[in-house]
Amino acid sequence: MEWTGRGLVIGVRRHGETSVILEAMVEGRGRHLGLVRGGRSARLAPTLQPGNTLLLTWRARLEDHLGHYAVELLDARAAQLIADRTRLYAIQLLGEHLRLLPERDPHDRLLSLTVAALDDGLTGLALAVALARYELFLLDELGFGLDLTACAATGESEDLTHVSPRTGRAVSRAAAEPYRDRLLRLPGFLTGPGNASPEDIRDAFVLTGHFLDMHVWMPRKLDPPPTREALIERLTAHN
Repeated sequence: MEWTGRGLVIGVRRHGETSVILEAMVEGRGRHLGLVRGGRSARLAPTLQPGNTLLLTWRARLEDHLGHYAVELLDARAAQLIADRTRLYAIQLLGEHLRLLPERDPHDRLLSLTVAALDDGLTGLALAVALARYELFLLDELGFGLDLTACAATGESEDLTHVSPRTGRAVSRAAAEPYRDRLLRLPGFLTGPGNASPEDIRDAFVLTGHFLDMHVWMPRKLDPPPTREALIERLTAHN
């Protein structure tokens, strides 16, 4: 078995004295692992850093084997990410999110969104908006998408301001009024264009975090990514 494709490095762990197991998000193939012989060497270690895009050639005797990677650097982002703590936290968070996906299950839209978040020069609230929308799309890709198209109580599609924490369905301002203290706030930028305030950003991450915890982290006995809260704080602190 052999294939070649572009992949974003999302993780590396040691294997033996000199090798590593490389975890990459590969176009058309999803999250895919492989052994890189000599991956801890001075020549290869800088290449195998999270955030870099590589040309990967994977070989194995059988399709379900771990296999081996041959690697070639295509886009070196890691040094810039390491130099910018906010972007470093971002790739760490995005990598943790991508690890929630089943192995070898293609999710090219998530891969594209990950690369865009790293390459589009976004900072501050603009980056926070992209990451909150990313988490919303991640829920959809995992099969737990929220229904934010119409009010669960009235069927209206306008003035949606809240979400039911139980069903994940939107609620309009009027319908939400008697139950505001029991509902999650729905910032407008999650359903359409518009600016976002720091409060909007925090509310958006509370919303996505609630459903990630309910459907993903808690059932899998996982803690939320350790950099998530620190990243949210950095993105909203000075705006």
